[in-house]
Amino acid sequence: MLVQAHEIKDIPQSTPAFLIDKDKVSQTLHYLRLLKQRSQCKVLFSIKSLPLTAVMKQTLTVVDGFSVSSLFELRLAREVASGRADLHVTTPGLKVDEFDALATLSTAISFNSLEQYRQFKPFLKEDFSPGLRVNPELSFVEDNRYDPCRAFSKLGVPLSQLSAQLPEGIEGLHFHTLFGSHSFQPLQQTMAKIEAQFSASLRALKWINLGGGYLFDSEEQIAPLIDLVTQIKRQYALDVFIEPGNGIVGAAGFLVATVIDCFLREGKTVAVLDTSVNHNPEVFEYQRKPLLIEEVLTGEHSAILVGCTCLAGDIFGEYRFNKPINVGDRVTFSHVGAYSLIKSNRFNGYNFPDIYTFDDSTVRKIKTYDYAHYREQWLT
Repeated sequence: MLVQAHEIKDIPQSTPAFLIDKDKVSQTLHYLRLLKQRSQCKVLFSIKSLPLTAVMKQTLTVVDGFSVSSLFELRLAREVASGRADLHVTTPGLKVDEFDALATLSTAISFNSLEQYRQFKPFLKEDFSPGLRVNPELSFVEDNRYDPCRAFSKLGVPLSQLSAQLPEGIEGLHFHTLFGSHSFQPLQQTMAKIEAQFSASLRALKWINLGGGYLFDSEEQIAPLIDLVTQIKRQYALDVFIEPGNGIVGAAGFLVATVIDCFLREGKTVAVLDTSVNHNPEVFEYQRKPLLIEEVLTGEHSAILVGCTCLAGDIFGEYRFNKPINVGDRVTFSHVGAYSLIKSNRFNGYNFPDIYTFDDSTVRKIKTYDYAHYREQWLT
């Protein structure tokens, strides 16, 4: 029997708890499998969104490898993949003392700037593929905090600074222009601009990475991507990669919390939870109100849900309910699978959530933390 949304809050033995719905991950992987079958596209899971090995192993049933941004991520990806996967690196943060390890463990590195490429070109190895991250200078994201192509962007070489001929030795191109997009039209526009500038150079390359930021949950939604990848492969004979992260795990993640205090302030109900924005920092970073399964938009009762730390801005938002919220009630934040757990911290000494995976037949607690972990971090 499938787990219903309203039942998720009853899964964990205690709270706070972070849960991954493996069936939801499988649904996304199903569409990625169709993409691969119909276009020969290669798929990399961008583990920066959630480097949980249980999830990484599940994705390996479909994906060709992992996209990483640091040596630690690369080492973990290599361990999980057991050397049987494409491992692509792109980061502004390449360091001299780490480059040999990065080049040894990865299959490709997309250099973030021409200066970075020139610095490390003398140390390139024969058994990995050097690429270049480019900035197409096309903005499709309204919020600059998400926009890789924002003014003065640190991410990639602007096309306006490149000629039609790519630097000698470059074997691949990498770009990323989207965030949370259900449309592939921006990707089509971006690729058209890339082709206009590099039509001759593309035929000499081995691969192109179209980045991530795509969201899809149906065959119809991925049809334009299938067409685009097929066209690129037919015209340029390239390996084509995409690297979804949020698209794979975002909707599969849930944060369950319990109300531990409840009081009135200036006529409004304030409910304190045993979690905080520490466990989903983008709530505070971007002032984003997370989705709540128990909310009823037409409900007669409302409450401001707040975290348990001393930070005045530790606030999730105001929500409406059919009945008054009380101490002991559990609530469930949804669509928190990406960029939440990886950014979590123990501010004020509050512990990390327990971590669970579940599907239609099995619930597993896969990770728990205690004082010993906190002490180890700060003991000097």
